[in-house]
Amino acid sequence: MKDPYIPADAPFTDPQRVWISDFIAGLKSKYPAVSENVATDEGLSVKRLHILYGTQTGNAEELAHDAATIAKKRGYAVDVVELDSIGMDQLVLVENVLVVVSTYGEGEMPDNAQIFWDALSVDTAPRLDNLSYAVLALGDTSYDEFCHAGKLLDTRFEQLGASRLVQRIDCDVDYEDQAADWLDRAVHTFPKPTFIATELGSEQKVFASNEKRSVKWNRKNPYRALITGNELLSGDKSFKEIRHVTIDLGDSGIKYEAGDSLGIMPINCPILVNSIIDWLGVDGAAETAEGNQSIKEKLTYSFEIMTPSRDLIYEVERLANNEELTTAVASKKLLETYLWGRDVLDFLLMLPSASVTPEKLFSWLRPLQHRAYSISSSPKAYPNEIHLTVAAVRWEREHRQHKGVASTFLADLATEGEFAGVFLTSNKSFRVPLDDSKPMIMVGPGTGVAPFRAFLQERESREATGMNWLFFGDQHRECDFLYEKELVDLNNRGVLSRLDLAFSRDQDKKIYVQNRMMENGKSLFQALEDGGYFYVCGDASRMARDVDRALHELVMKHGKFSDEETVHYVNELKKEKRYLRDVY
Repeated sequence: MKDPYIPADAPFTDPQRVWISDFIAGLKSKYPAVSENVATDEGLSVKRLHILYGTQTGNAEELAHDAATIAKKRGYAVDVVELDSIGMDQLVLVENVLVVVSTYGEGEMPDNAQIFWDALSVDTAPRLDNLSYAVLALGDTSYDEFCHAGKLLDTRFEQLGASRLVQRIDCDVDYEDQAADWLDRAVHTFPKPTFIATELGSEQKVFASNEKRSVKWNRKNPYRALITGNELLSGDKSFKEIRHVTIDLGDSGIKYEAGDSLGIMPINCPILVNSIIDWLGVDGAAETAEGNQSIKEKLTYSFEIMTPSRDLIYEVERLANNEELTTAVASKKLLETYLWGRDVLDFLLMLPSASVTPEKLFSWLRPLQHRAYSISSSPKAYPNEIHLTVAAVRWEREHRQHKGVASTFLADLATEGEFAGVFLTSNKSFRVPLDDSKPMIMVGPGTGVAPFRAFLQERESREATGMNWLFFGDQHRECDFLYEKELVDLNNRGVLSRLDLAFSRDQDKKIYVQNRMMENGKSLFQALEDGGYFYVCGDASRMARDVDRALHELVMKHGKFSDEETVHYVNELKKEKRYLRDVY
């Protein structure tokens, strides 16, 4: 194998040669005057920094690029790539790695880090004695396995002989300031680029960023958007309440793509707020100790009062003398069952009224968080609007109505003419194929159809020639067929090439989207063989797992593969970004 960069007698395997060659070629194309650890004509030597990320919603990816901006300004040559793009044969050749990874679900790796973790965690994983690393973990303390993915990677790197340069940080949902400070400190710990010539001046002249960051709308600074439409999608007989919400982007400057999500900053239910104030036995209009907001304003805009925090659960258990609660907190499984359907007021009612001060209660609560919704419109069809498909969550418990925070905010309070705080959450890992001729298979039951409505608008606007195949399902066709007229029209016009439906309660035997997949397994497998892209959106706990199992089964059957070959086939789809999920 001849190569312009590697001597013929160099002791590398063919895969290592390919990677090294690509690495050097990429380095030359990005930084033509710079090669790793070699002085250039200007007298500069650079240590390359690899920033790896694993993300489900885009937060870790954004932080990875923030780290790259910091590193480049200090003179580092930087690669930013997702974890699944790095093989073990590549990892053993790099020296400096900064990892930003989120934890998904109940302590799981995000979708674009699972293949990397599977390879890293086996007994045959290579030694990493030459690797220096640091890990930033993102998570949510409301889950038991807080930042579990980051903890696993950090520990495994150390087990394989890598050198930890800075202590791992575990960030909660309110992560921005903490993460920014850690990234600034962490980049300093990696071997610093050596500047030999003085005429270059400051480090920033070498890798000056041509991109000036504009002020971004974010969780702490949402855009106040006008609600221009809020209509009920589900029928009168439906057990669900699904709404189509239209949001005017106004002068925000927000530019989105099909596949992105919109962050909504909700307002807590006024009925629940007033009930907690009554329990506290105080005047809601009274100012808090800080003096900047009233008690009612704090409970309305600042704190989570639906999902009980860990602090609140354990403090109430300590004070309440409630045997059922005490038994529950002793077991993770029992506690999960016990918590289902209970809100903050349910826990406070275990204590005598007015037995806790507002300040003490506030210390037990978590900050009110945004909720992200998959956007159900394409900017090519609606350039200055964003559409959302929202299931309003309501349930009865102890003779009192309970409500989902953001879903019922959008259903009850964000009516036409009202305003909501919003910001864009980009999802670069969930996009229509760049090649408009490629087949696109979409599995989106219930509100999981949202991004696929956007995808179909996008493909129609681009006059894409590739097949568009949608699997949609819900309970009853009569009242749960979301966007029925639109989808049927798209199907009749050939924009939606195939539409397979699964309404589970319309017959004695329940039928789901995964059943329709299996029924059409031969055609689906052929679409994948033709370069098709496979997308899933919706419930992560059951639907997405059932769909994944069905995908493996039909690939094995129609590809005539062994178990091992099937896993390899599906993993290759993931690596090629042809198996993509937006699950929650």
